[in-house]
Amino acid sequence: MLVAVTTLLAACGQNSSAPASADDPVTITFLSYTYGQANPLGKGIEKLINDFQTANPKITVKPQSVPTADALTKLQSEVVAGNPPDVAQIGWSKVAQASQTLPLRSLEEVAGTDEWNKHMAGFVPSVLKATPVAGAKKPVAMPFMMATPVVFYNADLFTAAGLDPAQPPKTMAQLKQAAQAIKDKTEAQGVYVSAADPGKSDYLTQSLVNSAGGALVSGSGEITVDSAPVITALSTIQDLTKSGVQPAVDFASAQSAFNSGKLGMLVTTGGGLLTLDAAAKGKFALQVAPLPAFDNLPARPTFSGSGLTIVAKDAAKAKAAWKFVQFMTNDESFKLIASQMGYLPLRTAAESSADPRLGSAVKQMADLAPYTAFPGKQSNQGVVILQDEAVEPIVLRGADPAATLRAAATKIRGLS
Repeated sequence: MLVAVTTLLAACGQNSSAPASADDPVTITFLSYTYGQANPLGKGIEKLINDFQTANPKITVKPQSVPTADALTKLQSEVVAGNPPDVAQIGWSKVAQASQTLPLRSLEEVAGTDEWNKHMAGFVPSVLKATPVAGAKKPVAMPFMMATPVVFYNADLFTAAGLDPAQPPKTMAQLKQAAQAIKDKTEAQGVYVSAADPGKSDYLTQSLVNSAGGALVSGSGEITVDSAPVITALSTIQDLTKSGVQPAVDFASAQSAFNSGKLGMLVTTGGGLLTLDAAAKGKFALQVAPLPAFDNLPARPTFSGSGLTIVAKDAAKAKAAWKFVQFMTNDESFKLIASQMGYLPLRTAAESSADPRLGSAVKQMADLAPYTAFPGKQSNQGVVILQDEAVEPIVLRGADPAATLRAAATKIRGLS
């Protein structure tokens, strides 16, 4: 697929259509894994699209829904077929590979430097520092929907287990202790740490490794998947399963258990707040705590979420695509994203719009760890290997951490 995509980059750059007048109506396509979801995220993205079209009546947006894990593959296929979307929402774990293998436009060049600088000035500075795209010489992805991992917990189960809901666990050791108390004193399971992410993202894996004092890639670009801190991080989560306080199930089953009040704590993206809140309503009190630390080391979460990219080559479509990206990431849009979709307010003017329960996550934006991509044009394949062949077997199926990570590291190094 990579060879086929690469050979088409020049072809995708050609445009034989006549230039359109600035006043002509234009239709753009938008590939999105959030659009179409039957939850607050899907409703929120639909409202943003409708609001944009109301403000820009001569621009029609045709959204295309795609499953989260398939977004990059779908985009690659459409590039090969010669009909790529004009705007694409891509998960951050996949942006690095997309930037090196697909004809993503420089957002600054499409917008113009003055307009680009004016728009970017409104972002929280730490967000911009944490979101550079590895391998991209120019900005190709606009920070859009971002969240950090948090601990969602059932305050009623805490009380039933003799725990203080106002004092959630602050360390991984305390997380295990609280989970054990819930399992021993209630009929519920203790905790589920969703490192084996169904969207094939390693944001939580990276957050755990960062917090254990390590990294998946060193500052010099060396792949360190099999280093001691990575082994420590995943061994700690494996211990939750081996001790019986974490069920050895997939994320969907764990979320279902949490929603029904049969799981005390769920460690996952903070972007799930409104969906989990709706499920908990009338059943139990939902509370949120920041990602626990490893012993005396500071917690260093990175982010999940997505960026908006422009693929349109036609001048009129590219101009309309920039207007769309600009609108979707302006102050008012981030107020909606924070208040109605549960994601982080990435612009300074929107910071007060976040749900108060995500206050700790908003504060953590100041120390947000950058998302680290594996080097090379197959970086996303490296993520899939890490998640499928190391993280899931280790944390849920009892695989030997050191040996499993060595095998995964060898495969990932072979990609670059």
